[in-house]
Amino acid sequence: MQLEREVDSIADATGFSGVVRVDRRDGIELAKAYGLAHRGFEIPNTVGTQFAIASGTKGLTAVAVASLIEDGSLDLSTTARTVLGQDLPLVGDDVTVEHLLSHRSGIGDYLDENAGLDIDDYLMPVPVHELATSEQYLAVLDGHRTKFAPDERFEYCNGGYVVLALIAERTSGVPFHELVRRRVCEPAGMHDTAFLRSDELPGRAALGYLSSDGGSRTNVFHLPVRGSGDGGIYSTVADISSFWGALFAGRIVSTDWVAELVRSRSEMPRQSMRYGLGFWLAQSSDTMLLEGSDAGVSFRTGHDPLRGVTHTVISNTSDGAWPIARLLAERFEG
Repeated sequence: MQLEREVDSIADATGFSGVVRVDRRDGIELAKAYGLAHRGFEIPNTVGTQFAIASGTKGLTAVAVASLIEDGSLDLSTTARTVLGQDLPLVGDDVTVEHLLSHRSGIGDYLDENAGLDIDDYLMPVPVHELATSEQYLAVLDGHRTKFAPDERFEYCNGGYVVLALIAERTSGVPFHELVRRRVCEPAGMHDTAFLRSDELPGRAALGYLSSDGGSRTNVFHLPVRGSGDGGIYSTVADISSFWGALFAGRIVSTDWVAELVRSRSEMPRQSMRYGLGFWLAQSSDTMLLEGSDAGVSFRTGHDPLRGVTHTVISNTSDGAWPIARLLAERFEG
């Protein structure tokens, strides 16, 4: 098969570690794993390995929030302040759920990707084991001044999605990790997707790796021990395919709400991209995208509901997914 040969060639040339899957309406075109999930014990990755998907989590957060809006617990116009109370006083009183979902809130970011950060550095300002629950993230979210007025422009903001996790948790009365499981993973049939702790990963989960002098090290000291609304959930390529299928079939939220989530709010012509609510949108096709990169993690998935094509690549290294992701984008997003 030509696609498999091309993927194999890139994987061999780059030392790719991870998994690739391409689905069409009539079945799976490609599902293949490469490299090691655990280098110390030489445990190989498989198509069933659980990988962290970094900011791919934001799409699941957006859907969970949409489900709360759909049942009347929240609204797009709900202000963050009405839920935060006295917490995070630098978040403007006029910042709404919609501003946060669309990265148009203007709030300061605890992990500002526009500040020229090296994702392989140790970026957390507190010990990572202290970031395990939504409320614990208040310690890193606080103290970041507003950058611009709400809805003035698009600026990617990780902190905004952690604020959304807090809003969802406080509104529903359900811990955020459990909320995502109940409202997104269960109806989507994503049985292998969860916010795992990096210091107690189960046997099917891949460790994340960074290059270091003379070898490699894991990312366990680089990222919060348990993710939040902006990233850190673990999943499989099969579950990612299930997510797209369930989402566009209206099994998680209504199809009207799916249309709202993937309606463009911002245009980024230089990147040939648009953005909705939690989802990237290809500039010149109907493909919806989720992607993410962290220390020891890289992920990209796209779904074109009209063509019935889903493509996903996940790597347990910081940038390993991108060469194959570019190939899949050229093939399926044009």
